[in-house]
Amino acid sequence: MKTKKRKKKKHKHDELSSNGHSNGEPVEVHSGDIRAKRHKIDNDVYEEELARLQIELVKMQEWVKHEGLKVVVIFEGRDAAGKGGVIKRITESMNPRICRVVALGRPTERERTSWYFQRYVEHLPSAGEIALLDRSWYNRAGVERVMGFCTDVEYQEFMRSCPEFEHMLIRSGINLIKYWFSVSDEEQERRFQKRMNDPTRSWKLSPMDMESRSKWVEYSMAKDAMFKYTDTKQAPWYVVKADSKKCARLNCISHFLKLIPYQDLTPTPPELPPRPRAANYIRPPLENQTFVPELW
Repeated sequence: MKTKKRKKKKHKHDELSSNGHSNGEPVEVHSGDIRAKRHKIDNDVYEEELARLQIELVKMQEWVKHEGLKVVVIFEGRDAAGKGGVIKRITESMNPRICRVVALGRPTERERTSWYFQRYVEHLPSAGEIALLDRSWYNRAGVERVMGFCTDVEYQEFMRSCPEFEHMLIRSGINLIKYWFSVSDEEQERRFQKRMNDPTRSWKLSPMDMESRSKWVEYSMAKDAMFKYTDTKQAPWYVVKADSKKCARLNCISHFLKLIPYQDLTPTPPELPPRPRAANYIRPPLENQTFVPELW
């Protein structure tokens, strides 16, 4: 498929340096510093490419099942960065018994006193399964750190333990993939406003999302520190530029497929056997059944 070539432009990174400052002064991050315009893609091209990628996802799914692979994909990023949209497009055509989404809520009182990683371990995949984590153990390095939901001791322990924990998962045979969805502050604001005015999306805005708007720099600093400790050779972070939702979806899915080498094991469609005639079957009266009103 041929698409118009676009000139590459140099852009500044959408996050701050590790200390969140420049020349000793706090820096405000604006989308104008990142991208002059949001990259757009023709909708027909997008739909065609997404359909092709979803077929490939089904092929990959069959390979994972056949080979008994264990795949964990972590989706992290700022609020409204588009993580849920990518997960939705990945799972649309896949078998939920093989590919499942893990989106945990607040920890219970018991979970708060257990080993931090314990509540996530039980959701790890068995052979032939794919687990997509919509947020993950990295809550501790992000929202918990910024909002003060964990102590400095708990945070430092997480930073020390996380690389070891992930290396242990990899040594056990798990394919661990980590995506960070990067969105500019102005694009995030635009999406927040759109959600506020859409009754079908307003549920996506939590009080935590509202409070995070005033802590952009703090989240940038937390993300930089997280990358410093957990962006390892064994388990690297893959950054997805997400100011364009459609491009982010295609780029992420394409990259995901390349990380799991697979072969096409699509089975031959079966032939439907002829339906035998019911010799002595008499259907009960329809009046005995309760039907949904036909409004349309």
